Amino acid sequence: MAQSANIDAADLTLTDAGARDGRHRGHGAGEADTPMTIGEVAREFGMTLRALRFYEAKRLVAPQRHGAARLYRRRDRERIALILTGRRLGFTLAEIGDLVDRPGGKGLHLTRQKCVEQINLLERQKRGIELAIAELRQIYTSFYKAFLQDPRCC
Repeated sequence: MAQSANIDAADLTLTDAGARDGRHRGHGAGEADTPMTIGEVAREFGMTLRALRFYEAKRLVAPQRHGAARLYRRRDRERIALILTGRRLGFTLAEIGDLVDRPGGKGLHLTRQKCVEQINLLERQKRGIELAIAELRQIYTSFYKAFLQDPRCC
C-alpha cells in the first residue's frame, strides 16, 4: 500500500507563475541576465509603469538604479511574475510580500491552510458579486418595464 504524503504543514512553492500567466516569457537559466528598462518590463508583463513604481515603493521589488533609470534583472522579473500571480489569486500586497519573502529563496510559498483560507475568501467575494449582478438585473428590468409603460421615462 502506498504511503500518503503529509502536506498539511508543508509549504508548497509556486515558481513558474509567470509561465502560467501567459504574458511572462520566462527566462531560462542558460539565458544571459540582460537588464531591462521599466518600459520593457511593463510591456513584457502587460502592466503600467505606475504599477511597477508602486511595487517598488511598497518594497516588493528593488530594481537596480542607473541615475534615474530602473534596470530590472531576471530575478526582479521572476519576482514580478510571482507578485502578479499573487494578485490574480486575490492576495493583498502585504500578504504577497510575506509569501515571497519567506526563507528558502524563490517562489510563492503557500501552505495548504493558506490555500483553503484564500479559496473561502474568494468564494465569499464571488457570492457577493453574484448578488450584486442579480440586483442590478432586477433594477435594469424595472427600467425596461417602466419604459414599456411610458417610453419618455428612461
